[in-house]
Amino acid sequence: MDINSIIVLMTFVIIFAVFLAFDTFKRNEKYAYLAYIVALLPVNFMWIVNFDILGVYLLLFILWCVTLLRDLWGVKQDKKEINDILLYFALAILVQLIITAILPVSIPALLTNTTPWLVFNLPDIYTDTFAFESWVNLDILFAFRLTATLMIILVIVPLILDIKDEEVPLPMFIIIIALFILPFLYLSYLWLPEATGVLTLLMSVMLFIVLLLITRSGKEGELPKKK
Repeated sequence: MDINSIIVLMTFVIIFAVFLAFDTFKRNEKYAYLAYIVALLPVNFMWIVNFDILGVYLLLFILWCVTLLRDLWGVKQDKKEINDILLYFALAILVQLIITAILPVSIPALLTNTTPWLVFNLPDIYTDTFAFESWVNLDILFAFRLTATLMIILVIVPLILDIKDEEVPLPMFIIIIALFILPFLYLSYLWLPEATGVLTLLMSVMLFIVLLLITRSGKEGELPKKK
């Protein structure tokens, strides 16, 4: 990296830090949630200047985890809503996926060490036989796996706590579980690619059981009708 690239990267990091600490300005505005999207600036710039793509996504997930921890603390203090957090977080993921589809079109070099998932270009970690690709740094991969797992936990646990003791009909379970199928698939692929399907099924069933234990049907006090 030359001096210009370093200055640009530092600028993007400062912009992210401003939005991360936006609540400290006490402006009573929701712009703090933009930190999820602003985090895309430094990491994608690093991707453009040919940093290791797995390291780039490791940094992105770390920034998102830090932002999630900030917002979940806000939920605990009754200053933030879990729905707003999930909305902006999902929007940031969508924007990043769009970037992975658009950037390599104008900069073909960015396709290095990536694999296409539909139109999106994501890190190519495994070979067809589920061995590690030669370019993969195992230490970075392990850190990436842990960070991805933590990030998904930081999303699931608050959502579960938010609906605890609420009246949730059984069909709604299917919708909630369906929302987590893709995160479960990705997590399963990261840790055990040869068993992605069955591991995803296991995690979905475990989530279903947890939902049964912590929610109510709203009919617990009803007596069975006499025939």
